[in-house]
Amino acid sequence: MPAQNLARIADRIRLRAVRMVAPHGLGYLGQALSSAELFAALYANHYRPGNDDIVISPGHYIIAAFAAAPDVGVLDEAALSSYGQDGAKLEAIGTEQSPAVDLTCGSLGQGLSGAIGFALARRFKTDSGARVFVLMSDGELEEGQVWEAAMFAAHHHLDNITVLLDANDSQVDGPVSSITTIEPIAKKWESFGWAAFDVDGHDAAAVDAALSAATASPGPAIVIGRTSTVHGLAALPPGADGHFIKLPADLAAAAIAELEARLA
Repeated sequence: MPAQNLARIADRIRLRAVRMVAPHGLGYLGQALSSAELFAALYANHYRPGNDDIVISPGHYIIAAFAAAPDVGVLDEAALSSYGQDGAKLEAIGTEQSPAVDLTCGSLGQGLSGAIGFALARRFKTDSGARVFVLMSDGELEEGQVWEAAMFAAHHHLDNITVLLDANDSQVDGPVSSITTIEPIAKKWESFGWAAFDVDGHDAAAVDAALSAATASPGPAIVIGRTSTVHGLAALPPGADGHFIKLPADLAAAAIAELEARLA
């Protein structure tokens, strides 16, 4: 799919996410803003619902998966209006019952381990055509379980697993880089036996090309997307807290108008 089309898909994801958060006045909008191009490239050209598995490691990123799901027909767009409402299936933080994905984790850092379980199961069933994609956040790299799982995947040459890392330098306590030094990310994964592709996460064409290279790798691979939690939405005020964005009615209206104009 042409890069221009991927960019439009990314903006559709942003628009849906804004509409999902708007009724609440605040929420995990920044995670959708930062990962929009990652999901656009993945869902448009690589992920095949019903054949592949999709794992959302950080549960609050489920907003981005929900916002992208209508593009691949695994969620009715009308259902998005229930996001975060009491008793709704589309919860603000994903659970084991979340629709449109195969696994959403609770405590951070668990997603890769779960994805490896899927990848091994696929191998045991000689399901050579299926792939496992796992969305992770850079803050999760502070968890030791991630690196144990990375070692395991490389040791077993799991060539059917691909990680997309949303490296937005954001976590609840502040910038990831101010909490724990995780760089150099690519070299660390390579030292654990993974192929690593470090790209501008808001360049949908670059993400798409990296995913093509990653899925062709003879072992496990990771696409590291360098992103921002406020990207693609000029209406946000300077210094907006991208981890959990406040979105009063006037700002929500401005954000929706901006994205609708770009998609017109």
